[in-house]
Amino acid sequence: MLLLTGATGLVGSAVLRRLTAARVPVRCLVRDPRRLGAERVRVQIALGDLADPPSFRNALRGVTTVVHLAAAIRDQPRGSIEELNGIATWRMVQAAEAAGVTRFVFFSALGASAHDRTRFLRAKALAEQAVTESAISEPVVVAPSIVYAPGDVFMTLLSRMAALAPVVAVSGRGRARYQPIWADDVADAVIALLGAEGEALQPRYELAGPEEVDYTEITRRLLVAAGHPRRLVHVPTPIVSRALRATEAILKSKAPATWDEAELMEVSMVTPRGTADAQLLGVSPSSMAEVLDLLPV
Repeated sequence: MLLLTGATGLVGSAVLRRLTAARVPVRCLVRDPRRLGAERVRVQIALGDLADPPSFRNALRGVTTVVHLAAAIRDQPRGSIEELNGIATWRMVQAAEAAGVTRFVFFSALGASAHDRTRFLRAKALAEQAVTESAISEPVVVAPSIVYAPGDVFMTLLSRMAALAPVVAVSGRGRARYQPIWADDVADAVIALLGAEGEALQPRYELAGPEEVDYTEITRRLLVAAGHPRRLVHVPTPIVSRALRATEAILKSKAPATWDEAELMEVSMVTPRGTADAQLLGVSPSSMAEVLDLLPV
């Protein structure tokens, strides 16, 4: 039995489709099974979430492999970024050890460091440590660059912003660099490493697309692909920070964007390995141009 967390997310939903198509026995840890759509009748359901550690024990019963994709890039009513990423992963690892899990695949992010400026990447670094230092026999860390897909949440948000104004704001100078990788390529890589024999596994895979571009260029490409080309206006970071913090103070969890999310777009996520780890898993990542051509005209 395989336990999948984050099954309703961008990567998780793509991984789940592949697992159920291959008839792999899957259990999903979810708050609301309805968000699984048609897949909910093809999997076992374990009710719970990252803010509910007692739910881990039931979810892990009879499980030999965990794919832990669930994450939070903003504070939630039931937990902070640190609690939902770092502490929750540590607790899940402990529960997995007790349940006899042999392979634990953890999704981190390129650039995760205990000294990073962002809370999210600091929390991911702590979670990585919990996984790699665990007693689980096959711990695997997967660290992707920015992951995207046509019509994803970020692209939808950009389209809405473009529909409201002739310009689109970019936080800071927009010079942080990324190697964008398509969610489907990431999912294919995950399926490949799940099928790998223990001796063939690496302890860490850094997944990146074939191009290195900055945040400004990514935004421009996504707007053009969505049919809303707009002039980009760079807003000084201190102004963005104050505005988003004020919005979040008023709207709480309903804020359309938070400073923690915006700050992540000012931190580069690149690897000198490029596409090597993806290719090691038999995946040749597509370029942004190839993927965005999939959008309906």
